[in-house]
Amino acid sequence: MKTFFKIIGNASGSSSVLYSVLIALIISSIYYFINKIMTVREIIDNTIKGMSGMISLALLIILAFTIGNLCNELGTGTYVSESLNGVLSPKLIPVLLFLTSCFISFSTGTSWGTFAIMIAIAVPISNQMGVDSSIAIAAALGGGLFGDHCSPISDTSVISSMASASDHIDHVKTQIPYALISGIITSILYLIIGFIS
Repeated sequence: MKTFFKIIGNASGSSSVLYSVLIALIISSIYYFINKIMTVREIIDNTIKGMSGMISLALLIILAFTIGNLCNELGTGTYVSESLNGVLSPKLIPVLLFLTSCFISFSTGTSWGTFAIMIAIAVPISNQMGVDSSIAIAAALGGGLFGDHCSPISDTSVISSMASASDHIDHVKTQIPYALISGIITSILYLIIGFIS
Protein backbone atom coordinates (compact mmCIF):
# COMPACT_ATOMS: atom_id res chain seq x y z
CA MET A 1 0.00 0.00 0.00
CA LYS A 2 2.91 2.35 0.69
CA THR A 3 4.08 1.85 -2.87
CA PHE A 4 0.67 2.91 -4.23
CA PHE A 5 0.67 6.14 -2.20
CA LYS A 6 4.30 6.77 -3.15
CA ILE A 7 3.38 6.42 -6.83
CA ILE A 8 0.42 8.79 -6.42
CA GLY A 9 2.60 11.26 -4.52
CA ASN A 10 5.23 11.29 -7.26
CA ALA A 11 2.71 11.45 -10.11
CA SER A 12 2.14 14.59 -12.17
CA GLY A 13 -1.43 15.88 -12.01
CA SER A 14 -1.09 17.95 -15.16
CA SER A 15 0.27 14.99 -17.16
CA SER A 16 -2.61 12.80 -15.93
CA VAL A 17 -5.16 15.37 -17.07
CA LEU A 18 -3.41 15.77 -20.45
CA TYR A 19 -3.32 12.02 -21.11
CA SER A 20 -6.92 11.47 -20.00
CA VAL A 21 -8.19 14.32 -22.20
CA LEU A 22 -6.25 13.03 -25.21
CA ILE A 23 -7.48 9.45 -24.70
CA ALA A 24 -11.09 10.64 -24.26
CA LEU A 25 -10.79 12.80 -27.38
CA ILE A 26 -9.41 9.94 -29.48
CA ILE A 27 -11.99 7.40 -28.26
CA SER A 28 -14.94 9.78 -28.73
CA SER A 29 -13.67 10.80 -32.19
CA ILE A 30 -13.44 7.16 -33.28
CA TYR A 31 -16.92 6.49 -31.84
CA TYR A 32 -18.47 9.49 -33.66
CA PHE A 33 -16.76 8.57 -36.92
CA ILE A 34 -17.72 4.86 -36.82
CA ASN A 35 -21.37 5.66 -35.99
CA LYS A 36 -21.41 8.37 -38.70
CA ILE A 37 -22.42 11.06 -36.20
CA MET A 38 -19.62 13.34 -37.42
CA THR A 39 -17.23 13.43 -40.32
CA VAL A 40 -13.48 13.75 -39.80
CA ARG A 41 -13.73 17.43 -40.78
CA GLU A 42 -16.49 18.06 -38.18
CA ILE A 43 -14.48 16.28 -35.50
CA ILE A 44 -11.43 18.45 -36.21
CA ASP A 45 -13.53 21.65 -36.36
CA ASN A 46 -15.29 20.89 -33.07
CA THR A 47 -12.01 19.94 -31.38
CA ILE A 48 -10.41 23.23 -32.42
CA LYS A 49 -13.53 25.15 -31.41
CA GLY A 50 -13.46 23.47 -27.98
CA MET A 51 -9.78 24.28 -27.52
CA SER A 52 -10.28 27.90 -28.49
CA GLY A 53 -12.99 28.22 -25.84
CA MET A 54 -10.45 27.25 -23.17
CA ILE A 55 -7.77 29.78 -24.15
CA SER A 56 -9.15 32.59 -21.97
CA LEU A 57 -9.32 30.24 -18.97
CA ALA A 58 -5.76 29.00 -19.60
CA LEU A 59 -4.50 32.58 -19.82
CA LEU A 60 -6.29 33.51 -16.62
CA ILE A 61 -4.71 30.60 -14.75
CA ILE A 62 -1.25 31.34 -16.20
CA LEU A 63 -1.53 34.98 -15.10
CA ALA A 64 -2.79 33.96 -11.65
CA PHE A 65 0.14 31.57 -11.17
CA THR A 66 2.45 34.35 -12.34
CA ILE A 67 1.01 36.66 -9.68
CA GLY A 68 1.37 33.88 -7.11
CA ASN A 69 5.04 33.37 -8.02
CA LEU A 70 5.62 37.13 -7.93
CA CYS A 71 4.04 37.31 -4.47
CA ASN A 72 6.37 34.52 -3.39
CA GLU A 73 9.49 36.12 -4.89
CA LEU A 74 8.69 39.60 -3.58
CA GLY A 75 7.88 38.29 -0.13
CA THR A 76 4.36 39.74 -0.17
CA GLY A 77 3.19 37.42 2.61
CA THR A 78 6.08 38.42 4.87
CA TYR A 79 5.53 42.12 4.12
CA VAL A 80 1.80 41.91 4.81
CA SER A 81 2.34 39.99 8.06
CA GLU A 82 4.96 42.47 9.28
CA SER A 83 2.67 45.38 8.39
CA LEU A 84 -0.28 43.81 10.22
CA ASN A 85 1.69 42.46 13.18
CA GLY A 86 1.02 45.32 15.58
CA VAL A 87 -2.27 46.39 14.03
CA LEU A 88 -4.24 43.15 13.67
CA SER A 89 -4.81 40.31 16.09
CA PRO A 90 -3.55 36.92 14.86
CA LYS A 91 -6.95 35.53 15.93
CA LEU A 92 -8.58 37.31 12.97
CA ILE A 93 -6.15 35.95 10.35
CA PRO A 94 -8.08 32.74 9.43
CA VAL A 95 -11.37 34.56 8.81
CA LEU A 96 -9.64 37.38 6.90
CA LEU A 97 -7.77 34.90 4.70
CA PHE A 98 -11.05 33.11 3.97
CA LEU A 99 -12.92 36.33 3.12
CA THR A 100 -10.07 37.61 0.94
CA SER A 101 -9.96 34.30 -0.95
CA CYS A 102 -13.75 34.45 -1.40
CA PHE A 103 -13.48 37.94 -2.89
CA ILE A 104 -10.62 37.06 -5.25
CA SER A 105 -12.18 33.81 -6.47
CA PHE A 106 -15.60 35.42 -6.98
CA SER A 107 -14.00 38.29 -8.92
CA THR A 108 -11.78 36.12 -11.10
CA GLY A 109 -13.97 32.99 -11.33
CA THR A 110 -11.04 30.65 -10.75
CA SER A 111 -10.21 28.57 -7.71
CA TRP A 112 -6.74 27.51 -8.90
CA GLY A 113 -5.73 31.10 -9.58
CA THR A 114 -6.89 32.06 -6.09
CA PHE A 115 -4.92 29.18 -4.60
CA ALA A 116 -1.78 30.36 -6.40
CA ILE A 117 -2.16 33.90 -5.09
CA MET A 118 -3.43 33.25 -1.57
CA ILE A 119 -1.25 30.32 -0.50
CA ALA A 120 1.82 32.41 -1.35
CA ILE A 121 0.46 34.98 1.13
CA ALA A 122 -1.22 32.70 3.71
CA VAL A 123 1.82 30.58 4.57
CA PRO A 124 4.21 33.46 5.39
CA ILE A 125 1.47 35.31 7.31
CA SER A 126 0.69 32.23 9.40
CA ASN A 127 4.39 31.64 10.12
CA GLN A 128 5.08 35.27 11.04
CA MET A 129 1.99 35.79 13.17
CA GLY A 130 1.98 32.43 14.94
CA VAL A 131 -1.17 31.05 13.33
CA ASP A 132 -1.43 27.33 12.56
CA SER A 133 -0.37 26.97 8.89
CA SER A 134 -2.90 24.21 8.20
CA ILE A 135 -5.76 26.52 9.28
CA ALA A 136 -4.42 29.36 7.11
CA ILE A 137 -4.08 27.09 4.07
CA ALA A 138 -7.56 25.63 4.66
CA ALA A 139 -9.02 29.16 4.82
CA ALA A 140 -7.32 30.12 1.54
CA LEU A 141 -8.49 26.93 -0.18
CA GLY A 142 -12.05 27.17 1.15
CA GLY A 143 -12.40 30.77 0.03
CA GLY A 144 -11.10 29.83 -3.41
CA LEU A 145 -13.78 27.18 -3.78
CA PHE A 146 -16.53 29.54 -2.62
CA GLY A 147 -16.03 31.99 -5.47
CA ASP A 148 -15.38 29.31 -8.04
CA HIS A 149 -18.73 27.72 -7.18
CA CYS A 150 -20.96 30.80 -7.52
CA SER A 151 -19.06 33.34 -9.65
CA PRO A 152 -20.88 34.21 -12.89
CA ILE A 153 -17.60 34.06 -14.81
CA SER A 154 -16.47 30.72 -13.35
CA ASP A 155 -15.98 27.95 -15.89
CA THR A 156 -17.79 25.47 -13.62
CA SER A 157 -20.82 27.77 -13.37
CA VAL A 158 -20.91 28.23 -17.15
CA ILE A 159 -20.57 24.48 -17.80
CA SER A 160 -23.24 23.64 -15.18
CA SER A 161 -25.77 26.02 -16.71
CA MET A 162 -24.97 24.75 -20.22
CA ALA A 163 -25.24 21.09 -19.15
CA SER A 164 -28.60 21.66 -17.47
CA ALA A 165 -29.83 23.81 -20.40
CA SER A 166 -30.81 26.62 -18.03
CA ASP A 167 -30.26 30.35 -18.27
CA HIS A 168 -26.79 31.15 -16.95
CA ILE A 169 -27.82 34.07 -14.74
CA ASP A 170 -30.74 32.05 -13.32
CA HIS A 171 -28.31 29.27 -12.48
CA VAL A 172 -25.95 31.70 -10.71
CA LYS A 173 -28.88 33.22 -8.79
CA THR A 174 -29.88 29.77 -7.51
CA GLN A 175 -26.31 29.00 -6.37
CA ILE A 176 -25.52 32.27 -4.57
CA PRO A 177 -27.92 31.82 -1.59
CA TYR A 178 -26.51 28.35 -0.78
CA ALA A 179 -22.94 29.56 -1.18
CA LEU A 180 -23.56 32.67 0.94
CA ILE A 181 -25.13 30.66 3.76
CA SER A 182 -22.18 28.25 3.69
CA GLY A 183 -19.73 31.17 3.46
CA ILE A 184 -21.25 32.97 6.44
CA ILE A 185 -21.26 29.81 8.56
CA THR A 186 -17.66 29.09 7.53
CA SER A 187 -16.60 32.67 8.35
CA ILE A 188 -18.10 32.32 11.83
CA LEU A 189 -16.34 28.97 12.31
CA TYR A 190 -12.96 30.45 11.22
CA LEU A 191 -13.55 33.30 13.65
CA ILE A 192 -14.18 30.78 16.46
CA ILE A 193 -11.17 28.69 15.41
CA GLY A 194 -9.00 31.81 15.41
CA PHE A 195 -10.00 32.64 18.98
CA ILE A 196 -9.70 29.14 20.42
CA SER A 197 -6.43 28.13 18.72
